Amino acid sequence: MLPAAFTTRASLATVLPSSLAALSGETNDLGLPRMEHVVVIVVDGLGAAALRARAGHARTLAPLLGKTTTIDAGFPTTTAAALATLTTGTTPGEHGLVGYRVRDGAGRLTNQLTGWDERMDPQTWQRSRTVFEQAAERGVTPRAIALPKFAGTGFTAAVLRGAEFVGVQSMADRFAAAADVLATAGPGLTYLYVAELDQLAHARGWESSEWTAALETLDALVADFARRLGPGRGALLTADHGAVDVPESGHILYDTAPELLQDVADIAGEPRLLHLYVEDGASPVAVAERWRDAEGDRSWVATRAEAVDAGWFGERVDPEVVPRIGDVLVAARKRIAYYDGRDPQRTGRNMVGQHGSLTPEETRVPLLRFGAAG
Repeated sequence: MLPAAFTTRASLATVLPSSLAALSGETNDLGLPRMEHVVVIVVDGLGAAALRARAGHARTLAPLLGKTTTIDAGFPTTTAAALATLTTGTTPGEHGLVGYRVRDGAGRLTNQLTGWDERMDPQTWQRSRTVFEQAAERGVTPRAIALPKFAGTGFTAAVLRGAEFVGVQSMADRFAAAADVLATAGPGLTYLYVAELDQLAHARGWESSEWTAALETLDALVADFARRLGPGRGALLTADHGAVDVPESGHILYDTAPELLQDVADIAGEPRLLHLYVEDGASPVAVAERWRDAEGDRSWVATRAEAVDAGWFGERVDPEVVPRIGDVLVAARKRIAYYDGRDPQRTGRNMVGQHGSLTPEETRVPLLRFGAAG
């Protein structure tokens, strides 16, 4: 039986819409009270399971983490899809970012973070209006504080459009910039992005001492920031996904099993979530069965139709989005990752912390409240 995605009302898709509603005192899915300014702190890669496991190193964050303070990041648990879900309040089946690397309208396998060009226009490929665009129409000042290198990128245009972009290099300086923004008058909605934990998870693993040190830094910065929240100012802390550390012994080289490549034209996605695009005229059901026979004990295998019916991409998948999804999806449920052993560059095989699939370690993320949001 396939697991379902987006199974809870409180999901990543509710965070920014609820925050915007709270600025005018409207009822919202998260039950937030009326506020004048909301800062949404997005910690890339901070899964609820990892935070619990390192509770002793997060004395501000971990005590707030209970059964009612985790939410569903949705699927796929990859930054491109999850941040689009967060900033639009819609699911991948609607906004259209259905994976890390997918087949675009020109038939190319395109990276959804870095592959933007005139044939994959961020203004139209990401199909939903952002909450920032809606905020500006309602007289709320929307801002996005993130690393300077993201200024002017296609992905920023896709998911942060409508927000004033503020590029700040260090984690501490980003929190300082958010504190300065809080001092301005008028209603505001601010997105504060923390990239460092995800970067360290990929390089060293979330179980590493380096990742733990970054968590301690984050925890101290949040504690100081929370103390500086004045009346009517609130903050929410969440994440786009969690992570699973995958040892090299968990690398599955699918090219060593020729039957798995039969009738497969292209393989996209990422190591913990493969999108298989079949040859013209080939049967996705037959391809799925071959993968299920070989990998069904350690991965969920679904045809596109089965995944859509299971709600993996949300309750609705718009017709324009359907072809972007692989004909067959292979989602890891063990501590494994799939690679092509024929790749001379060994692309991605130095990554330790990984994500993309449907395990609780990847899908459950914190939603912690501070100041007036609490």
